[in-house]
Amino acid sequence: MGKRAIRESAADRLFIAAVYLFLTVVLCVILFPLLYILSASFSSPAAVTSGKVWLWPVDFSLEGYKAVFRNANILIGYGNSLFYAVFGTLVNVAMTVMIAYPLARKTFYGRGAIMFALAFTMFFDGGLIPNYLVVKSLGLLDTRLAMIVPGALAVFQVIVARTFFQTTIPDELAEAAEIDGCSDFKFMVNVVLPLSKPILAVMTLMYAVGHWNAYFNALIYLKNANLFPLQIFLRNILILNTVDPAMVANVNDLLVQQGLKDLLKYSLIVVSSAPVLIIYPFVQKHFVKGVMIGSLKG
Repeated sequence: MGKRAIRESAADRLFIAAVYLFLTVVLCVILFPLLYILSASFSSPAAVTSGKVWLWPVDFSLEGYKAVFRNANILIGYGNSLFYAVFGTLVNVAMTVMIAYPLARKTFYGRGAIMFALAFTMFFDGGLIPNYLVVKSLGLLDTRLAMIVPGALAVFQVIVARTFFQTTIPDELAEAAEIDGCSDFKFMVNVVLPLSKPILAVMTLMYAVGHWNAYFNALIYLKNANLFPLQIFLRNILILNTVDPAMVANVNDLLVQQGLKDLLKYSLIVVSSAPVLIIYPFVQKHFVKGVMIGSLKG
């Protein structure tokens, strides 16, 4: 006998249709600004200023991207952001694994007190001024380490990684490796890490995105423009970069400058978002799996 599909009631079909309609509306609301920014970045300055751009590029132009890559500060910021994202993420993942894995082992004495101390920092923080004084006393002001060391560990990521190790790496596996003469460090490197690709992908993506989008620490700890990440230059263009009409005698020149400024904003947003958009499809499978496994129990 052939399989018979379960017949849905009219109320169920109506509910499903309403859900799809709602999700479609949400998708359009989220997708429209992204399409508009992308289309505006490939349009001419005049089309952007006059408001002709809607969903598709108008008067296709690459002037915005040419202006982005002609700007030496933007290239410096791009390089700095790549440096902070790569090396900062390596430090973050290494620190998280080194503290999360021992806390996941039942044979590690004192893990409850250490976990309490870590969780305590999630609810109580010294504040901005004490953090600044600590960074200053360590001699990290106006250095690249100021963008990496203060945020070297995220307690939330430690909790998620510890939960993953507890639910995925059985104690019997560690006991068998110990009987075979495998040290704890060798077991972690050769057994635990290869079995933990989903959670490593999750941590890598979240830490990397955090470093790539970070600008507040740079605003506080950095003064040398050669150390600024891309987000600082993006902030300066989006917020601080304005055209003063008193400095432009010709109205046409004013419109051209305003159009180039708006076009530069959209092009820079696309350029600054490109690395994250490129990386995400490669880790999406592990990202979804790691989030679901890490959320089974706290």
